Amino acid sequence: MTQTSLRPSTRGVALGILAMAVVVTASNILVQYPLNDWITWGAFTYPIAFLVTDMANRALGPAQARRVVYAGFALAVVLSILLADPRIALASGTAFLVAQLLDVSIFDRLRKSAWWQAPLASSTLGSVTDTALFFSLAFAGTGLPWVTWAVGDLGVKLAMALVLLIPFRALMAFVPALHTRESGA
Repeated sequence: MTQTSLRPSTRGVALGILAMAVVVTASNILVQYPLNDWITWGAFTYPIAFLVTDMANRALGPAQARRVVYAGFALAVVLSILLADPRIALASGTAFLVAQLLDVSIFDRLRKSAWWQAPLASSTLGSVTDTALFFSLAFAGTGLPWVTWAVGDLGVKLAMALVLLIPFRALMAFVPALHTRESGA
């Protein structure tokens, strides 16, 4: 490969950042609207952030996926502070950053496994981390039924991790894998 073919796609990183900002901002707004005692609407949109991270990691490698996470985090927090409750925005930012960076690390370690193992394992562990951090930071002490929302939210996220394997597999045809494993930086 030439030096040019190894250089990450600026357009790919920008697209990942935009997608991440839209998904997280929408989720921060939708988490304020319970569907029932167990689930908020944000549970259905947020797992797409893991799909964005996993596709960036697959196509661009872990270093560029982390750039998507950092930039998406900053943009989403700013937009969320403007459009959602500040406590939710800050809880979301904290949970997002920790969970997405964990996702990048796990995906990278499993990248050479069967096509479905890296996205499923990284999204599952990222979802558990995100749910625990987000709901405890956003709603503890508010009197709202946040523990039941967290349980319901995690159930939806785990189901979505399975469902999102379908678009992940379909997108693999359009987003070729990074052929060399990056070591982090």
